Amino acid sequence: MVSDEVLRTHLQELRRGTVVVASLVALRLPDYGYALLQRLTGHGFPVDANTLYPLLRRLEEQGLLTSEWNTEESRPRKFYRTSEEGERVLQRLLGDLAAVQTSLTDLIEGAQR
Repeated sequence: MVSDEVLRTHLQELRRGTVVVASLVALRLPDYGYALLQRLTGHGFPVDANTLYPLLRRLEEQGLLTSEWNTEESRPRKFYRTSEEGERVLQRLLGDLAAVQTSLTDLIEGAQR
């Protein structure tokens, strides 16, 4: 029987790339880090804050996100949004994800014959 640790490792690998896609989708509407963390978790993409914030910085450095500070509230918050380049990359990623899903479905259905 496969150990919980082995399964956890494979689930983590599977979700790692999907968190990028989910973040780019979610940030089509501007949001700040903690709210994004809650939204992702609420939609089945559990991610740790220690993983999300470096990811947001990396996506911003790559030009896939833009950010601005909102200082109107008592506590300043950095809001992120998917950039035009981020939207282009997202479309490619979604297309590839759909192709992977189709291939997996074909394999699963072929294995059942």
